[in-house]
Amino acid sequence: MLPDSLPATLLWQYASIPLIAALIGWFTNWLAIQMTFLPLDFVGLRPVFGWQGIIPSKAAKMADIAVDATIAKLGTVSEVFAQIDPKVLAEYIVHCHLPRIGEYVDEIMLEEYPTLWENLPESAKRLLYERVAATAPRLVDSLIQEINQHVDSLFDLKAMVKQQLTRDKSLLIQMFRECGDKEIRFIIPSGLWLGFLFGLLQTGLWILFPADWTLPACGLIVGLGTNWVALNIIFRPLEPRRIGPVTLQGLFLKRQKEVAGTFCRLVTHKILTVENIVAAMLSGPQKDRTQALIQKHVKRLVDDTAGLGKPLTQILMGPKGFADLKHKVGEKALAISRTTFADQMFNQERAQAVERIMRERMEALSPAEFQQLLRPCFQEDEIKLILVGGGLGFLAGLAQWTWVFGGSL
Repeated sequence: MLPDSLPATLLWQYASIPLIAALIGWFTNWLAIQMTFLPLDFVGLRPVFGWQGIIPSKAAKMADIAVDATIAKLGTVSEVFAQIDPKVLAEYIVHCHLPRIGEYVDEIMLEEYPTLWENLPESAKRLLYERVAATAPRLVDSLIQEINQHVDSLFDLKAMVKQQLTRDKSLLIQMFRECGDKEIRFIIPSGLWLGFLFGLLQTGLWILFPADWTLPACGLIVGLGTNWVALNIIFRPLEPRRIGPVTLQGLFLKRQKEVAGTFCRLVTHKILTVENIVAAMLSGPQKDRTQALIQKHVKRLVDDTAGLGKPLTQILMGPKGFADLKHKVGEKALAISRTTFADQMFNQERAQAVERIMRERMEALSPAEFQQLLRPCFQEDEIKLILVGGGLGFLAGLAQWTWVFGGSL
């Protein structure tokens, strides 16, 4: 039985229990979030004394999970390329480079055949410019159409996304943070009120069992429990479950449409851009096939431009010289290809087209598939975070027993 009136000191000691438990819950949840994302690089002495954020430390694995669980289900390479629209790509290339045809021709000819080109009449040069300008759009369209037909063998979508996310850890973290923004903002303050509720129970336990082990043990439970409860509120139950007038479902799962919009915007505007896709084709595992395809169409451009004058051109340049010219034009085309799609406005415009189809498919994922977007972020090494929270809670309880209640260790 409690006395009718408690001394002020004892009253303050009892009141401090739920307050300190609330602080323990808040701090352990805050620390769990920080340890999940930061630091980007290992800080400390490897391999034991130090820490690197869970996501940055396992960037390759996290990227694998993000791709396999979501992107792989949201569209094939050919579907993505179709949404970018090959016709629009061809028109864009022609629009960018047709006005510079004369400049390109001059550059190549002056480098390969300066004497011949300097002595060629201006009327002959203008005729060559016109023939190239007339032939180029048709051959660009033919090239893009052939790329479209074989795009699955020229570009590995999953590999490109994984490479981007592994190389750019800050982008990987941005993806998890923005998709789980509301859940992250829930986890930290939830530790406060969950800790306070645990603290009320702890106060009752302390009144019944005022032993030296009670506060440290309860601190351990608070540290463990606040993280565990918060994570389960976010991801459980998986499917909507109706209990009377209330429908229960994990907080993250309720936001599927909203998260789909955020995720697909980031993927299409930061990763699956035209610039990145073209760069992957030109420098990825299948770069030789892509470059051979471009060279084939460029050589056809040189042949078509020469037209009926091809025999005379071969006489003037020699068979090897004419072949070297084709190769030089091909090299120039590859160099141009690497910088053509740097226009951010064009990239954003095409990204919006890809985003629409990916968003529709992501919204249609089952809850089990959808939760894999964010769940691994917390699930990976989750036990470490919970144990760290428990350890801090135990130390806080020990400190409370020593400093607030005057106990001895």
